Amino acid sequence: MTPQLLPLLLLLLAGPPSAQPVPPTCYSRMLALSREITADFQSLQATEPSELCVRYLPRLYLDIHNYCVLAKLRDFVASPQCWKVAQVDALKDKVRKLYTIMNSFCRRDLVFLSDDCNALEYPILVTTVLPDHQS
Repeated sequence: MTPQLLPLLLLLLAGPPSAQPVPPTCYSRMLALSREITADFQSLQATEPSELCVRYLPRLYLDIHNYCVLAKLRDFVASPQCWKVAQVDALKDKVRKLYTIMNSFCRRDLVFLSDDCNALEYPILVTTVLPDHQS
């Protein structure tokens, strides 16, 4: 065997490098779950708007950087049961899970940037406007 083929043979025997994804951090898990909950809530309101229990659920616009989100999650879980709509129970389970993650496992990772409870009721959509580049 020639010396030039030895590195090539070793490379082929080693196989492709295994790409291990980085495990989610507490912050990334909270952020992903809050976005999933918000999307599920909006979907629920779109698909079941005639159900009274869905109509009277507390709004769920979640911002994990807002201190009021913990009270918002507690209120949602404590809202009356919605026996006819199974998606509500599944959503409440996700909300309960997020609350537990935020209040227990990831408590030290949280940084609250605001305590504006109204922002969770009536969120302001932020749009980014790029400045004009004039020559």
